[in-house]
Amino acid sequence: MQDAKHQQLHASTSEAVTNNIRVEVESQYAPERSQPFQSEWFFYYTIRITNEGGETVQLISRHGIITDATAHVEEVRGPGVIGEQPVLAPGESFQYTSGCHLRTSSGVMRGSYQMVSEGGSHFDIAIAPFALHEPYTVH
Repeated sequence: MQDAKHQQLHASTSEAVTNNIRVEVESQYAPERSQPFQSEWFFYYTIRITNEGGETVQLISRHGIITDATAHVEEVRGPGVIGEQPVLAPGESFQYTSGCHLRTSSGVMRGSYQMVSEGGSHFDIAIAPFALHEPYTVH
């Protein structure tokens, strides 16, 4: 990223810790994949999941809720993330980047991951809400 400082200026972040699992998110507008005159905005988001607990866990599935500026809600569900169901031993992290389209220049995304522990217990961890917005839009 040659222009990391500029991009950081417009990034939106969130963080949540559930059951000793930390989820950190950073989102970024992708002008090269957006077509504002056709009501299509694209955003990348990078998520880092860190196991801060003492037990190995596995991410089984995801549930995301995306709300645009007109309050249109879209839900995404599926197994794992980017085709993987990562296993995280204590202290390990998994990071990935994905993206989404909006029909407005701003929105909010939140959600959860469904996890299973080494001992077989299932639990959800939160993805705290984070903003998706075109840098030059007034809110």
